[in-house]
Amino acid sequence: MTRAHDTAARVARWTHFLSDPDAGHLYMITYTPDEEESPRSWRELADVRVEWAWRKYERQLARQTWLWDDSLPYLDMRTGTEIFAEAFGCPVHFPDDNMPFALPLVHSAREAEALKVPEVSTSSVAYLFDMADELMRRAGPGALVKVVDVQSPMDIAALIWEKSSFYPALIESPEAVLELADKVKRFLIAFLEAWFARYGRDFIAHYPDYYMPQGITLSEDEVGAVSARVFNELFLPELAELSEHFGGIGVHCCAHARHQWAGFKAIPGLRLINFVQPEAVLVEAYRAFSAVPQMHSWCGDGDPWTWPMRYQPGSRVVIQATARTQDEACYIADKLQQQLQPRMVL
Repeated sequence: MTRAHDTAARVARWTHFLSDPDAGHLYMITYTPDEEESPRSWRELADVRVEWAWRKYERQLARQTWLWDDSLPYLDMRTGTEIFAEAFGCPVHFPDDNMPFALPLVHSAREAEALKVPEVSTSSVAYLFDMADELMRRAGPGALVKVVDVQSPMDIAALIWEKSSFYPALIESPEAVLELADKVKRFLIAFLEAWFARYGRDFIAHYPDYYMPQGITLSEDEVGAVSARVFNELFLPELAELSEHFGGIGVHCCAHARHQWAGFKAIPGLRLINFVQPEAVLVEAYRAFSAVPQMHSWCGDGDPWTWPMRYQPGSRVVIQATARTQDEACYIADKLQQQLQPRMVL
C-alpha cells in the first residue's frame, strides 16, 4: 500500500468515526524513541521551530510506513495559550522552563470596553502564517497542519482581564465580559477563516492530536471555576455560535468541571470531547458521553486490546496506547485491529 493511499484510508476512518454513531473505535500507538525536545515557543525562534516541526513530520511519515494505526502525520504549529491575548496587547512572560503565558492587560469593565479588535494581518499572530507557509511549501498540497493553540473566547477574555476582577464581573457586569468575549470571538473567527482558507478546512486539533474534516477545536478551562448557570448563560452561546459557524466543534477541558458535563453535551455539533482528569472521573465520563466521540487522557489499565470490551456499547473512543519498542507497537496495533474488526477500509 502506498503512503498516499494509507493516508487516505486513515482520513476516511476518522471521518467515518466522527460522523457515524455506529463507527466503533479508533486507535493510536505512541512509539517515539527519536522524539526531539521541542524548542521554546518564542517568536525569535520561529526558524528553529519550523525545522523542529519539519523533522517531526518526516519521522511521522516514516512511522506511517510500518505502524498501521489511525495516527496521521501533521505539521506541528506548537504555540502557547498566549497568542490571541497577546494580539489584544497583553504582555507575555517567557519562562525558560515552560510555555509562554499572557499577563493581564485590563482590570475593569471600562478598560475592557476601550480595547479594539486587532487586524489579523498586522497583529502579533501574523508570523504564525509565515511559519505555516514555509512548512506547507516543503510538504506540498494536502499536508495536514496542526492548528495553533485555541482557547475559547471566554477563556481568552479571562487571560486579558485580570482574574481577581474578572470573576466578580461575571456576576456584577456580565455585559462587559460578554462585550470583551465578543471582540475576541470576532478576532478568532477572522484568524481561523484566514487560516483555513490558506491551509484547508481539515486539520489536526490543537489538543490532543485528532483529525477534524472541518470545524473548530478549542480549550474550555475557565468553566471549572464558574457555576452551571454562568456556563449556560455566558459560555454556551459562544460555543454554539462557533460550532455553527465552522461546522462542528471539538472541546478539550482539563479543569475540574464535572458540574458542566450537561452543558458540554448541550453544545450543538459537538464532534469530540477530551478530558484530562483522574481515572475515576474518566470512568464516569466514558459512560456519560457514550453518544459522543471521546479521546481522554486515560483509556484503561492492562493490555490495550482489552479496553474496548470495557467501554459502553455503541460508544466511540480513540484508544491511545504506548509502546516501548517497534515490535511492541506493531503487536499492539495487530491485537487492536483484530479486536476492532470489522473496520472501515478503502
